[in-house]
Amino acid sequence: MNVAVTVDAREDIPAWLAYGTPVFTVLAALAVSAIALVVLDVSPVAAYRTMFVETLVTEFGLSETLTKAIPLILTGLAVYLPLKAGLFNIGAEGQLVAGALAGTWIGLNVSLPGLALVPLMFVAAAVAGGIWAGIPAYLRAKWDVNEIITSLLLTFVALEIQSYLLRGPMQGGTGNFPQSDRFSEAATIPELFGGVHAGLLVAVCMVIATYVLMTKTRLGFEITFVGSNDEAAQQAGMSKFYVYLLVFVVGGAFAAMGGISEIAGAQGRYRAGFEPGYGFTAIPIALLGRNSALKVMLAGLFFAVLFVGGSSMEVAFGVPAALVEIIQALVILFLITAEFFKSYRVGIDLKRGPAETPAHPQRGDD
Repeated sequence: MNVAVTVDAREDIPAWLAYGTPVFTVLAALAVSAIALVVLDVSPVAAYRTMFVETLVTEFGLSETLTKAIPLILTGLAVYLPLKAGLFNIGAEGQLVAGALAGTWIGLNVSLPGLALVPLMFVAAAVAGGIWAGIPAYLRAKWDVNEIITSLLLTFVALEIQSYLLRGPMQGGTGNFPQSDRFSEAATIPELFGGVHAGLLVAVCMVIATYVLMTKTRLGFEITFVGSNDEAAQQAGMSKFYVYLLVFVVGGAFAAMGGISEIAGAQGRYRAGFEPGYGFTAIPIALLGRNSALKVMLAGLFFAVLFVGGSSMEVAFGVPAALVEIIQALVILFLITAEFFKSYRVGIDLKRGPAETPAHPQRGDD
């Protein structure tokens, strides 16, 4: 029996596949991660109950999740917006750090009332993040330099600048820890409720603004058009150069606002390593929510639950902290797989081999 595998490009994507991909991706990642839990002699049902249910039904878990979701949503938008234009912003981590450094400098060196100082810190952060993201955008738009490489390399540059500043000009506090002085009350983002700071309002406003931009404006149409077919967009009179710069600069500003919201809202001072991979986690967040800015927000909340619930699961069952990173990696893996099946239809055809002709003995002459 012969087995023939056929791969044909899809003309239309079924609605159930287009809208169900994020759900299938998450369920598949959790199902495979359950195997690791079983190997560790931990009940997956009990572990996932701790991770998801108990995290969301306790006041502490809910406030921690919402606080953690703020930088994740903003960095997710930083990757999502360039993705709509066909670009990959892998440097959201560096843009987050650049914004946090700029906002911290303003918070520590400018004397203003809180109502003026905190917005100024956000503006300074957004400008710094936009400039940092504008470098790979300009190189791609002007000379077609791969933005994946340049944005990633600039992340390491930003981290080295952070290390220098926190061990030199911006170092404060006591001891030799790489950290700044504590923010004054005026430079601290005010609390909304239950330990959740007002950075949540900033994140929600940026989600709404991005949603309106992409769905209700001509500019959003141009971004999507350039992302789907840049040559046709140029023939239609659209500027690819302008779109590339815009989505990266605005995306960098989003990531930067996520950085200063974490520093001035949740941390209270700038500490080295305050960003546990937020910018890199933004990649699966943007891929999960690539159809809408609102879905990016939901994906950011999901990964915030993973972070907070994963810590609870680690304490309750003694599982390695790396398990959360495994789940994130599996989400990316299954997302890539799902994107393949959205583009191609795979078929298996079972065929019987040629039947053997029985040999007949020759009849002799009578």
